[in-house]
Amino acid sequence: MSFISRDIGLDLGTASILVYVKGKGIVLREPSVVAIDKNNGKLLKVGTDAQKMLGRTPGNIVAMRPLSEGVISDFEMTERMIKEFLNKVTGFRLVRPRLVICVPSGITEVEERAVIDAGMNAGARKVYLIEEPIAAAIGAGVDITKPNGHMVVDIGGGTTDVAVISLSGIVESNSIKIAGDQFDEAIIKYIRRKHNVLIGERTAEELKINIGCVFPRPETKEIEAKGRCLLTGLPRIFTVTSNEMMEAFEEVSSRIVETIHSVLESTPPELVVDLATNGIIMTGGGSLVWGLDKLVESKTGISTNVVDEAVSCVAYGTGKSLDMLDDMQDGTINLSRKRQMRI
Repeated sequence: MSFISRDIGLDLGTASILVYVKGKGIVLREPSVVAIDKNNGKLLKVGTDAQKMLGRTPGNIVAMRPLSEGVISDFEMTERMIKEFLNKVTGFRLVRPRLVICVPSGITEVEERAVIDAGMNAGARKVYLIEEPIAAAIGAGVDITKPNGHMVVDIGGGTTDVAVISLSGIVESNSIKIAGDQFDEAIIKYIRRKHNVLIGERTAEELKINIGCVFPRPETKEIEAKGRCLLTGLPRIFTVTSNEMMEAFEEVSSRIVETIHSVLESTPPELVVDLATNGIIMTGGGSLVWGLDKLVESKTGISTNVVDEAVSCVAYGTGKSLDMLDDMQDGTINLSRKRQMRI
């Protein structure tokens, strides 16, 4: 058993948590879900085991997501969840680890403080923060230290972060609370309106993954789904097509494209020229919705690519930032705001 303190990177996402241990890589990826007993406050399950309980619990058990739209909505549950995950990857330790946690670029000082406190209370010796677009760029292999503009669009579960990065810092950015979860919600609302059927979050996510699209597919896909008929209250099987998904996603995808446009409009001309050459990088699970890169490219005229391992990209970048910790001054909290980053 090792008694050496390991630095740890944490991609604290609305939908899932990825843990990167220095020297080992990504060692854990689990849904950001906890299950508790309401009667005594006991934590019953975390991660995958808790996710299986969503929508299926008896009255005394609550399965919940303690993070909402990229930030902490339930402080105590977030702290307990982080603690459980840290215990899973570190076990017994004499020295508490240093922790780098990834946060949305639009996070407020109050929200920053909540994340830091949650990390410290969960057992970290020191907590640093890094903004998601910076971590995503590092994870995608971009040398962010050069005076060269790169645009990163990171679409997670709760937030979409759009940022132009140059010289190790964020030049222009915008963060909106429209992302993967809103695609799921759009499906639920559309199915309710169009088919008079109520479906759950898991069914909506399956539809998004299997036939969801925001750009016309070469061939229309369709799938059978199950839900509760709102007219009879009985189970019902119905067919959904990819064209319907594109219609359902129209508002959400438009908001993301509008945000990219607004960041481009605020970007200095010299950097816009760089972006035209370097293209737009898309990361995060939400970027995997079929055709999102094609839609962005068609609306901006800039080459757009979804990176390999889009879901893990931010976690890899957070992990690589662990190499910078020895160069940090004690007062440094947010690594993204340090201008001299050595990657």
